[in-house]
Amino acid sequence: MTNSCLLTLVAPPSLEETLIDWLLMQENISGFSSSEINGHGARSHQLSIFEQVTGRQKRIEFQIHTEISVANSMIDALKIKFANSGLHYILTPVLSAGQI
Repeated sequence: MTNSCLLTLVAPPSLEETLIDWLLMQENISGFSSSEINGHGARSHQLSIFEQVTGRQKRIEFQIHTEISVANSMIDALKIKFANSGLHYILTPVLSAGQI
């Protein structure tokens, strides 16, 4: 079994630059990727009128491939630094990864 995991962060666009800066300062990760995504859901009270009409909410997704212990430490730090910010995380085991 591997200790490798994929930490996915889904953030409001307003946090994009702050999260990029924070992730770049993390010495225990070698890098990450980011992309613009659309979130869809049933919680319309949290959406602007435009988002309600279009049925989507802009989000920024970050993916960090790292060790589980590093990811857990990052999650603990994120919970403190970004409390109540709307940041969502997903921690997924990685079965295999490599260069081809």
